[in-house]
Amino acid sequence: MVRYAEPGAAEWVESGGGPLIAVPETVLPFWAGADGDETASDYDRACEVDGYVGLLPVGDSVALVLGDEPASTTYLPDRGVFVRWSAAESEEQLLAEVPAALDAAVWGPEVAWNVPGPVLLFDAAWPGTDSLRTDHVWIALDPGRYAVRAAHVRPGPETWLGLVQLRPLAHG
Repeated sequence: MVRYAEPGAAEWVESGGGPLIAVPETVLPFWAGADGDETASDYDRACEVDGYVGLLPVGDSVALVLGDEPASTTYLPDRGVFVRWSAAESEEQLLAEVPAALDAAVWGPEVAWNVPGPVLLFDAAWPGTDSLRTDHVWIALDPGRYAVRAAHVRPGPETWLGLVQLRPLAHG
């Protein structure tokens, strides 16, 4: 597989061509990926997500699908945002544009995501039980409800990126 995001300041996840998925750690064994005898695999369900983000039931929880394009993706915990690399000369350039991108973003509709705790981001084609043997990022999320919204931003003439922001929602 060609790697667009070389190792650097952030840990990047890439896919073989399909969506990435953030699955709660507690339900990883229930994500079958492209495996399975069913008519539609979990991976097929993830591919049906229309737009930048979608939610899919997994076990007794819900996973977040990062749709649209199979862009290299990282998570910036200090900003609560997934950054999806569409175009940039370097990782340094892309990450330097994130603050401007967040300020300029025209966000799509929000979805509410209930998270039982940490999640693992990986290629949706992989079964959850095999995800630790491939590109993945472990994301330490506190249990709770999050507002998820997405945008595609061009903060510079040569820099395009996708943003998927997680914001904790108040209890109640």
